[in-house]
Amino acid sequence: MNYTENYKGIKVDVQSVHLDLNEGIQGEIRSSIDKLSKFTSNINAVDVYFKNEGSGGTAVSVVGMRVGIPGPDVFAEEKGEHWVPLLKDVVDKLVRQLKKVK
Repeated sequence: MNYTENYKGIKVDVQSVHLDLNEGIQGEIRSSIDKLSKFTSNINAVDVYFKNEGSGGTAVSVVGMRVGIPGPDVFAEEKGEHWVPLLKDVVDKLVRQLKKVK
């Protein structure tokens, strides 16, 4: 499932390989963008990637997020089991990077 939306003037591109994301995940993405917006007002675009690596008992979920800002973009990725905690961990990593950029 892939979709693109304009959220508060920010182009949001979500890609999930062989996965369907529910409204709850989409809401989490929007609240993540709200949180990131507190640390910089210059976000142009956000790309979010959801995918599963491996198969069977060794499968692991991966969430990555790239935030387009003037200058070098910031990117973070996290691996684990559940989408929402992974997304929150990725946002925390991005917040740390945005604080360094300021």
